[in-house]
Amino acid sequence: MTAPVTTALIVVDVQNDFCEGGSLAVTGGAQVAADVAELIASGTYGTVVATRDHHVDPGSHFSDTPDFVDSWPRHCVVGTPGAELHEPLHADLFAATFFKGEYEAAYSGFEGHDADGTTLADWLRAAGITDVDVVGIATDHCVRATALDAAREGFGVRVVEGLTAAVTSANLPDLRTELTAAGVVVAPSR
Repeated sequence: MTAPVTTALIVVDVQNDFCEGGSLAVTGGAQVAADVAELIASGTYGTVVATRDHHVDPGSHFSDTPDFVDSWPRHCVVGTPGAELHEPLHADLFAATFFKGEYEAAYSGFEGHDADGTTLADWLRAAGITDVDVVGIATDHCVRATALDAAREGFGVRVVEGLTAAVTSANLPDLRTELTAAGVVVAPSR
């Protein structure tokens, strides 16, 4: 089944540091990378974009004694292998990539910008996108923030939960409630 031309796929932070073996690994991250790559290859979406953590010096977002709420171990530092997309994903699969968090904490892809400085919201509107499907890592952090911001920006939003990985799966029932209350559709799969 092909998505309408006005629906884009947003792939959130499927980077090496968030997959097994990374500095802030999320269980199931590597499987998300493989499954998302397969979805992209299927041609379901005409427009596919990515977000990436892109840390230079995000201040208190990094900590040697992280609380895993506001502070985290070092991850996705610019120029390191951990900041790269996890195989089989690679940059040329995406129409654009939006980088976030250079000098401060950033969870939502809507806080980022592409190489030309264009925000995700502006880029999507310029491409004629009205709806987005959100997948990636982590369901309960950056996927959540990206989906909520997409809804605030006026896009129709669906989180495809089967193509995400959560830091804490116990958070998912409350997260589903929060997303639904914001007008986001939570679907188990595409």
